Amino acid sequence: MARQMSKMLKKRSFSLSGHHTSVALEPEFWAVIEREARRNAQSLAAFVAGIDAARGERPLASALRVRALAAQQAPDKP
Repeated sequence: MARQMSKMLKKRSFSLSGHHTSVALEPEFWAVIEREARRNAQSLAAFVAGIDAARGERPLASALRVRALAAQQAPDKP
């Protein structure tokens, strides 16, 4: 079961605040995060760094999922 779950996740690596970290999310979440980074004219790494800086005690993967959910629920931007 754990192997099957890991096949469904896509892992990305980032350098955040001088530390290397990896985040595993479902491809559907990455698609939304990537779209939001483009909308904000940011690289994926810069967009993730901004979420990381504002996440408080929430794990980064959770913060990214919450941001993706918020983006999906927001009205379309012009």
